Amino acid sequence: MRLVTPLAAGAIAACLAGPAPAEPARVAAWPTFLIANAAEIVVPPPPSAAATAAELAALRARMRDRPADLALRLRRAETGGPVQRWNEVAVDALVDRHITVPGAARALALLHASLHDVSVVVWAAKERYRRQAPAAQLAALAVPGGRATAPSYPSEAAAVAAAASAILSALIPAEASRFAALAEEEVTLRQLAGLEFPSDAEAGRKIGEAIAARALARAEEDGFSRRWTGTVPTGPGRWQGTNPAAPLAGTWRTWILPSGDAVRPSAPPAHDASETAAALAELKAYPRTPKTNSDAVFWEAYGGARIFQFWNEQLGRLALAYRLGEDRPRLAATYAALTTAFYDSFVACWDAKYAYWHIRPSQLDASLTTVVPPPAHPSYPSAHSCMSSASGIVLASLFPLDAPAMLAFVREVGEARLAAGIHYRYDVAAGEEIGRQVAARTLAKLKPIFD
Repeated sequence: MRLVTPLAAGAIAACLAGPAPAEPARVAAWPTFLIANAAEIVVPPPPSAAATAAELAALRARMRDRPADLALRLRRAETGGPVQRWNEVAVDALVDRHITVPGAARALALLHASLHDVSVVVWAAKERYRRQAPAAQLAALAVPGGRATAPSYPSEAAAVAAAASAILSALIPAEASRFAALAEEEVTLRQLAGLEFPSDAEAGRKIGEAIAARALARAEEDGFSRRWTGTVPTGPGRWQGTNPAAPLAGTWRTWILPSGDAVRPSAPPAHDASETAAALAELKAYPRTPKTNSDAVFWEAYGGARIFQFWNEQLGRLALAYRLGEDRPRLAATYAALTTAFYDSFVACWDAKYAYWHIRPSQLDASLTTVVPPPAHPSYPSAHSCMSSASGIVLASLFPLDAPAMLAFVREVGEARLAAGIHYRYDVAAGEEIGRQVAARTLAKLKPIFD
């Protein structure tokens, strides 16, 4: 099966390799998720010259409050930028709270679709007003390692922090006070470093809050909270169990696909078909080794609860390698591409799982020994392959030099599910195809960004 289709790979590589920062004038025209365009969020002009002078004086007076390690803190914050930082915060919180794939996929897609739109609005306004940062206007405010080159109004850090903390607080209420403290810390850091005015932060907060409100309104109606009242179908060839995982997830509202059933594969072979017998025989004869068992356990751990962490870490590593922290709008768009593709591939996978309720291999033949316990949902298609195919192809397309490594992960995931004895090969093939189609549609939607 062909896993990736070239989509302007040369142009995308040229965008990323330099890095070649996105032109602010173009950012305003980028496709968005929650708003029609950047003009939907009205950003008023920055304060007058007199008000700016007063803010400069106040910032100079605060220099005595600078912590001794300000330069080090600033370097960490600036290396990846606020979107990268809040992705780390979100992933860590999801893992710490053991929020598994259904909830985590939804949370990260909601977060990064929002932060992409925040970035579009912020950078469109920066280009329009081009307010110089405090340290660019008053050299005494400069801190080693601080770069006051980009327009400071409105504050990207404050906008991203306001949106991220509001969204994450709504999804993980127990962490709300910590998220709020982190948001305030980022804003304070940039003001102490002379990179932003308080009025920059205030304008940024309003942008973040406006987009977070739209995101949370969407979340109220995305189907996540609906409760299943159906029954598990019975009969030959049907999955067996009493508590299926997230049976309504295939009906949740999607970001890229028109609906979860838009890329539904054809039905799997019947349980008594020759294709199924051959697939089952392959599993029973699978040449297990310490390496294949290790792969099976590794991908079960990442897949059962943390596969979102694995793919987000791949993007974090690539973003550092390609210095995407210097191209903040494109970094936000790249996270949005990854997380919305991951989420939509999950929804599409669950649509197919509960359309067919296909029996697991070890349920069809009790003599089959598995390396890990079969998950509590139908076999077809493979969820690991759906989400990893979508994620791996998005990253392979956007980072073509790293495409071999990303696509190798996709193949390894599929093979590990066979090694574990919990999927037929046709489950893997169908999952890879769902991921490929979702990735292609995601990249098509965001093509104006990466051209």
